[in-house]
Amino acid sequence: MIQKKDKPGELTVFISARDSKCDECGAELGKGAWITLQGSDRKAACLSCADLDHLVFLPSGDMALTRRSRKHSRLAAVVVKWSRARKRYERQGLLVENEAIEQAEMECKTDAGQRELRRAQAAGRRAELDEEYFVAFADRVRELFPNCPVGQEKVIAEHACRKYSGRVGRSSAAKELDENAVRLAVTAHIRHQETGYDELLLRGDDRMAAREQVRPRIASVLQSWQAAGS
Repeated sequence: MIQKKDKPGELTVFISARDSKCDECGAELGKGAWITLQGSDRKAACLSCADLDHLVFLPSGDMALTRRSRKHSRLAAVVVKWSRARKRYERQGLLVENEAIEQAEMECKTDAGQRELRRAQAAGRRAELDEEYFVAFADRVRELFPNCPVGQEKVIAEHACRKYSGRVGRSSAAKELDENAVRLAVTAHIRHQETGYDELLLRGDDRMAAREQVRPRIASVLQSWQAAGS
């Protein structure tokens, strides 16, 4: 076990997986004890000896509450526990000052509605995607356009494959990862994100005329995203 600081003023507390003893006060702590490791020799110290017993445990789960409590607490300690299945320490929560939690709870109440709306919107977007198909489509974009900027294949796939959208990604050819169908999806992405096409429409230009105007730019980006010689 190695004690580390996640940031200045923040320590690590370990939930012991075996019988433990405090090397400072000599107390037998038993299994599941909360300890810190002090100094280069990593001697165990109970929370009282480590001067952390005034802190309150805040379990993981509420990201906003955790983030704000951590911000307002002058002293914080990350609580971790060893996972036998995953062979690593996993975060269980934080030890922070009680006043910090109270202040964070007040702040969370003021924007709870807004955060809930964002969560619902994100959940709705995820529900519209067929995850397996989405991954396959993104992989196909990366295969055909290996020089595509990192992460853009996922943006293209998410937009093209959304259920009930009528977009090219929902066609039968696209579901078979047909090269022409995938290229159409990439072309549409470039048209809207890499050219001034949308601005042309907003100023009232004819759609076909606007497409013709941005065609050279689309061709240039397509070529740069493809592998050399393809």
